[in-house]
Amino acid sequence: MVADRALDKVQLASVVGHPVEAVDEALRALAADYTEQGRGFELRSVAGGWRYYTRDEFAGVVESFVLEGQQARLTQAALETLAVVAYKQPVSRARVSAVRGVSVDGVMRTLLTRGLVEEAGRDVDTGANLYRTTTYFLDRIGISSLEELPELAPYLPDMEDLEDELSQMAAPAPEPVVTPAEDAAAEPAPHLGVHHAPHSGEGTEPDGGTEIA
Repeated sequence: MVADRALDKVQLASVVGHPVEAVDEALRALAADYTEQGRGFELRSVAGGWRYYTRDEFAGVVESFVLEGQQARLTQAALETLAVVAYKQPVSRARVSAVRGVSVDGVMRTLLTRGLVEEAGRDVDTGANLYRTTTYFLDRIGISSLEELPELAPYLPDMEDLEDELSQMAAPAPEPVVTPAEDAAAEPAPHLGVHHAPHSGEGTEPDGGTEIA
């Protein structure tokens, strides 16, 4: 049950402290009993050892249970990304990233793999891929159409306002305008040849920046 590979009868005999012949006989008897009782698992002799396997006729049930468990465990980041897609679809990855404030490339790949979102064409302006939720998404949350989603869309930022803000942030800062008066004031004063005395005051460096205790 706990081994990650098939164990031969010699190893098992060493662990349980019984003769190899007795262990081999017990293994064959167990395998026959499991088959006779129609258990969901079987004990097989493979690769020179023995190991438990799901019986073939029940493999589909076990597989669906494992996959269902994997798809049920979504991270908080995945849930947030899925919510943005659900309320703003069809939407590009860039716009979802703008709403969340982080890159969503990895999360989107996970949602695509799990069948919760799908591609929905391209943006006519940017050419970016657009994404939308799937019918499987509706099945998972127990609704029949997107109209049944809770009223959360008004709390998400409007895409146009968000794009304006991002454009302003990306635009280069304007260069300051210098007037003639300011330009004259910025010119250095003529050197008068005044020589400063060497450092003599206590607690003051020559540059006047550090105080000595």
